[in-house]
Amino acid sequence: MFLFDLSGKVVIVTGSSRGIGRSIARMLSEAGARVVITSRDSDACNKVAKEINSDGGKAIAFSCNVSDKMQVKNLIKECHSQLGPIDSLICNAASNPAYGPMANLEDSAFEKIVSTNLQGPMWLINFAVPDMIKNGGGSIILLSSIVSFAGSKNIGAYAISKAAINQMTRNYALELGNSNIRVNSIAPGLVKTHFAKALWEGEAGEKFAKETPLQRLADPEDIAGTAVFLSSDAAKYITGQTIVVDGGATIASDF
Repeated sequence: MFLFDLSGKVVIVTGSSRGIGRSIARMLSEAGARVVITSRDSDACNKVAKEINSDGGKAIAFSCNVSDKMQVKNLIKECHSQLGPIDSLICNAASNPAYGPMANLEDSAFEKIVSTNLQGPMWLINFAVPDMIKNGGGSIILLSSIVSFAGSKNIGAYAISKAAINQMTRNYALELGNSNIRVNSIAPGLVKTHFAKALWEGEAGEKFAKETPLQRLADPEDIAGTAVFLSSDAAKYITGQTIVVDGGATIASDF
């Protein structure tokens, strides 16, 4: 268990007021990390931080819209001020305001997807890296999706953004490796969150579960363990990788 010990580590988890981000933050805390809970919803962030602190962990809440550069800069500054230098950054916040064919996609929706899912993580990384360099290393984790490996009829723009996340992971891993900063991404399958409700609710979700080798959809906690692993010394020689956590969905076929 020693390799998975995150005692004293300072970790920022964006989009952590609910769903996958919340589960990641709670599990990181259980491993000993000091966690920054952040999303656009201040009240929800405070609630999660209170839960963690009540359970004996250490968490602070900070409202931040990751598509706003100054808010991102202030988040990093506030984290450093209250908890100390950043050891790990987990970019989980994402947006998908469009559902349907890309032929009908509004420019404003595409711009929101790009600004939140791509520009935001780049700002977060660039502002957090100086702390990690001073610390002698660190871990950065981006949240991708299995939809980044396939075409999509209904969430095409979101899929494009997640495919770009996979490439962002590789680029930053190359750029930052000589500073002992590891950069990886996690590609979840279909997870039972509010964010993905349109995909898993009803017959479509039941069909997806039946076609998945493990015969079920993922719960947020199923993704959190991989984030703890990648943040820890157990993964100290892993970088530039996109780890698929999907219950086997991407290898299922009718050949």
